[in-house]
Amino acid sequence: KSLVEAFRSKANELHDVLKMGRTQLQDAVPMTMGQEFTAFANTLNNEVARLKTNADLFLDVNMGATAIGTGLNAPPGYAARCAEILAELTGFDIVSAGDLVEATPDTGAFVIYSGALKRMSVKLSKICNDLRLLASGPRAGLFEINLPAMQPGSSIMPGKVNPVIPEVVNQVCFKVIGNDLTVTFAAEAGQLQLNVMEPVLCQSIMESIKLLINAMDTLRERCVTGITANKDVALAMVHNSIGIVTALNPYIGYKNSTKIATEALATGRRVYDLVLEQGLLTREKLDKILDPENMLRPHMLPEKQ
Repeated sequence: KSLVEAFRSKANELHDVLKMGRTQLQDAVPMTMGQEFTAFANTLNNEVARLKTNADLFLDVNMGATAIGTGLNAPPGYAARCAEILAELTGFDIVSAGDLVEATPDTGAFVIYSGALKRMSVKLSKICNDLRLLASGPRAGLFEINLPAMQPGSSIMPGKVNPVIPEVVNQVCFKVIGNDLTVTFAAEAGQLQLNVMEPVLCQSIMESIKLLINAMDTLRERCVTGITANKDVALAMVHNSIGIVTALNPYIGYKNSTKIATEALATGRRVYDLVLEQGLLTREKLDKILDPENMLRPHMLPEKQ
């Protein structure tokens, strides 16, 4: 949750920084850094909620079912009473499983929870990839953001700053993804009325939880809170991007838009200048269409304007 809030805070800080969105690493359409960082916050927040939901699966227990779930050598109602006492001691809504014979060898709750940890790791690693890419440069990369410098980047290249914190978190995520595979195999290896592989299953999940907590704290404290934007660089990319021609489609048609984009790419000239030069739109109308307020939300200017 603290990492989610850090991304939300950074989104508020950068809410008005205009930049290019990209699909398949190609220019797409404009957006703000605020929108980008809000998406980071929301996707992680969704996974936090999913973990909480999946954790409820652990509330069904088979304690008191004795050897294989039949309740042999235990008095009637013993398993149910065990669950009641556990609920009283912990404050959680623990209940006795509906089918104790099924519940005794079953490790499905662990598989689902570990899968949720993996899913969070996949998303977190993707975010770290994005941060590394957005900070690439400073002269030959995107260089839209700056990550806090943690250490000298090279013994032979002075001034080089590496994205070491996102890289560390990437590697933690790889480990969690690997632990999930261990959990999968351990759950599958159960035989008949008992799964004896629960030690490695539980150890893998607990390790993943600890690794993710530490990694998220590190990413928040040593990276996200210190991120700054290179506003001029990001804005220049918007102005020089061929991607803004997408906004012109409803007004000059796909054929003209393609022609403008092709010429801009071949000559290095701005889309804005080519549209005016070819008399496709007036300067006033072009400025309205390309106004950031119109391009950052669902909106289309009426053709009569």
